[in-house]
Amino acid sequence: MLTVKDLMKIKAIEGIKIVAGEQGIDKSISIVNIIENPDAFDWLSPNELLLSTGYIFKNNAELQNRIIKELAELNCSGLVVKMKRYFDKLPQNMIDEANKYGLPLLELPFEYTLSNVISIINEKVSGRYDLLNRKTLDIHNLFFKITLEGGGIAKITSMLSETISNPIIVVDKDWRLLHHTEHAKNNSPLEYYLDFSNRQPVFNKAFIDTIPTNLNEMKKSIKRTYHSEGAKIKCRVIPVAASNYIYGYIVIWQTVQELSEFDYIILQQASTIMALELIKAKEISELEIRIKQDSIDDLLSGKISSHEALQTLCYLHGLNPSYMYYSMVINIEMNEADKFEDMIIGKYKMESIAKKCVDIIYDLSHKAIGEIKCFYRNNRVIILVGQNEERPPVSISDAKLYANELLEVLIQRTKETLLIGIGQQYSTISSLHNSFSEANEMIKLMQQKNLQNKVSHFEDYSVYHLLEANIKVVALEEFFRKCLGKVFDHDQLHGTSYMLTLENYFINNLNVTETSKAMFLHRNTLIYRIEKIKEILNLDLKHSEELLRIQIALKIFSILNKTI
Repeated sequence: MLTVKDLMKIKAIEGIKIVAGEQGIDKSISIVNIIENPDAFDWLSPNELLLSTGYIFKNNAELQNRIIKELAELNCSGLVVKMKRYFDKLPQNMIDEANKYGLPLLELPFEYTLSNVISIINEKVSGRYDLLNRKTLDIHNLFFKITLEGGGIAKITSMLSETISNPIIVVDKDWRLLHHTEHAKNNSPLEYYLDFSNRQPVFNKAFIDTIPTNLNEMKKSIKRTYHSEGAKIKCRVIPVAASNYIYGYIVIWQTVQELSEFDYIILQQASTIMALELIKAKEISELEIRIKQDSIDDLLSGKISSHEALQTLCYLHGLNPSYMYYSMVINIEMNEADKFEDMIIGKYKMESIAKKCVDIIYDLSHKAIGEIKCFYRNNRVIILVGQNEERPPVSISDAKLYANELLEVLIQRTKETLLIGIGQQYSTISSLHNSFSEANEMIKLMQQKNLQNKVSHFEDYSVYHLLEANIKVVALEEFFRKCLGKVFDHDQLHGTSYMLTLENYFINNLNVTETSKAMFLHRNTLIYRIEKIKEILNLDLKHSEELLRIQIALKIFSILNKTI
């Protein structure tokens, strides 16, 4: 094993001398590298001896001090500066810093080239790799054995923590906890500084934002400082990745001891093994999700016929077969700008919005009168609300109150255009597909009426459902033509908007003031239009029979709007 002290004995580089940091003279050297980039610290490893001409820090005392500090914290072997190019002698501040941190600081005579020095030293240290390779192979075999025995990430993390003598935190790509292992000698307990109690990111945003999201920027471990409650905790972050996709991160809570070169090697091996574990877990999870999706889709389409199949499905999804259920469907309307984007990008955007909606809905689950189960399909989020059969049924007003509270929060947090349709509550879960169908009908009806950010319950449009279910389209159109056909034809011929005026007039209970406000019309303009409509229809809009016929015709118009 070659040490810094041994450098002074190599005849081929005679004249090299140590000027500071002599307390680190016994540091071992694993490899030699050149540092000519001030941002290269993330790519360095322990026991590296760094060579430099000094060009990058020649007129920058702050950078000179930073380089000494960073190399010391990385546990590098030392810094060798070639003299007489940019420095006749090394600055006193660098000497002071090197003595402070115990980092050997050496001067290299001008006549030696950096490439020649690298070749000479690497030749001397090459024998050390045989031992290192043997130790690495042993660790690799241990990791492989854990994987074969099904130990998973928990066992790998535990062994890793024991080997490198530091606490370990493993998180997924969204920085949510997968596993953590504490160390007996850690004086900064993980659970004091990090929150492991929920599915939120373990580390704070300030820390996460410092981590590159591009794998090319962090193929090796990077050093970061975690700031919390006045404490500064040194961490090493290693991506758990495969095929340029980051599945998660290993975070070393470096509070017990500095990492050695060997530690970094086994950390890289551990990240590879963990990537395989996460890929396997992802594939299993996706298969389970597909099976669950297929079964829940069968329930919502009314394909579950046997009692046994229904019981199995309820157990699989955490539903209670004895509860009364109703369904809510949330439709996410893609923004105009997104409609013209790449189809794949649009799909992932929509999936991200839908996932966010599901998380928000679970956060607000306490507002529902009953237990909820929530999931998404494409641009629709589906909520199943179950209630103990011994409690009184959920009223329409309570269901709409919950939906409106959800709508307000979802719009605020997602900034998307939404519609919420609510189906009726059914006494048996085997009838849940009816409620789901009704909720989707409400979405369709609100879309036909060009509504946005609205909530509708199936019972709100009972007349529409009656008309659609029991009367043929031809008969509906004939009734509409007899009642309001003249107004419709007048609009088509003269470009007026009397049908819209009539709709708003009835929505506002024949109140001129409220209708004019809703339509942003002057009161006199509205009165003129109403008088013209009366003239066209030859009616005075006073008799109850006349009003009922017009109301029915307006509802038919909403149903047949696109076919008339």
